[in-house]
Amino acid sequence: IRPYGAGGEHDPSNGLLLRRDIHSLFDAGYVTITPSFEFEVSRRIREEFENGKHYYDLQGQKILLLDVVESRPSVGALAWHNEQIFRA
Repeated sequence: IRPYGAGGEHDPSNGLLLRRDIHSLFDAGYVTITPSFEFEVSRRIREEFENGKHYYDLQGQKILLLDVVESRPSVGALAWHNEQIFRA
């Protein structure tokens, strides 16, 4: 979620399992996971690429979480991604 070079840790709570296309969009800031674990899509996909219908269909959906709370994505790391990387 938060790259090691930006202060992120090598820890399961600083990671997400995403399919390849969504991972690329997440890294580029076009999608994010909110601190309440919901998928969010930037309007900029539509503006910059005139595309994204498939991703907008995922808007607001809750992600699946592990039963082990310590291995779930860090709310702080998600908040960091939303504030620093996500292209609102």
